[in-house]
Amino acid sequence: MPVVGLPTLEQLRVLKTVADTGSFSEAARRLNKAQSVISYAIGNLEEQLGLTLFDRRARGPVLTDAGQAILGDARRVSTVIDEMRARAGGLQRGIEANVGLAVDVMFPTQRLVEVLEAFAHAFPTVDLNLQIEALGGVAERVMNQTSILGLSGWAAMELGQDAFVRRQIGTVELIPVAAPWHPLARGPTKEVAANHHQLVLTDRSSLTKGRDFGVLAARQWRLSDLGAKHALLKAGLGWGHMPELMVRDDLASGALVRLDIPESQGAAYDMFLIHRADRPLGPAGHWLAERLGEACTGDCGQRRPPTRFVADALAPAEPP
Repeated sequence: MPVVGLPTLEQLRVLKTVADTGSFSEAARRLNKAQSVISYAIGNLEEQLGLTLFDRRARGPVLTDAGQAILGDARRVSTVIDEMRARAGGLQRGIEANVGLAVDVMFPTQRLVEVLEAFAHAFPTVDLNLQIEALGGVAERVMNQTSILGLSGWAAMELGQDAFVRRQIGTVELIPVAAPWHPLARGPTKEVAANHHQLVLTDRSSLTKGRDFGVLAARQWRLSDLGAKHALLKAGLGWGHMPELMVRDDLASGALVRLDIPESQGAAYDMFLIHRADRPLGPAGHWLAERLGEACTGDCGQRRPPTRFVADALAPAEPP
């Protein structure tokens, strides 16, 4: 069996150009080379691979079946090389290779999606490590440096002033809700509410472990997932506080009702952007922090048109 040679990147570029233009002469003009150089490159590539890539009997070169298969490989190799060059260019300009982001589960998902869509366009070479956490989980990830940037709630207020940089960007409204057939839906008092199971979001971090926020009932079901809490509330298995934006459609449809609990009408869950003072944000991290701040100015649950962020000058330049 003949040994298959190793094609060069230049040969693969010539192959793509001939296939795209359908002409050796046009490929030569596009690559600013003599036509003889193009013909030699293709001939040499065919010899190295032991395959006929073009049928030259037609008026112009036509890819053979083998040529079609090799062209697909050439395009994939070219894409990887382009990505590598773009990443290297970004690193030369100080753009991070990856960004770790921890986000409080209370932050509106749609707002987060809009920001990350824009981030993907602005920084296509930057890998993102996204973690969704509850209560002290975000702050803990920033503390132990598994995330460079955090979007945190109440727990962020307790971080050391000297060790962390933090900025309040807005609030999320938390309201007490239950299924319409739940006993508390008839108009509870604090004493009545305390006698029914309250669904409570629990903290998996050590930062606020064992501490309760907004807990009135002596009987509690504790969950570490806000989505599971939402489902149990709709099933009538307890009452609890939820982000108003997350249950807005349920309130409109009647799947959930807002409870009238005098001592717990709701709460403003403050949102903070945090990062360690000894780990300043790079260009991509700074861009992400600014856009998250814009997405949650004031009331994070307020109705407004979808935000469309525009990729700015920090986006990696096209490879030469």
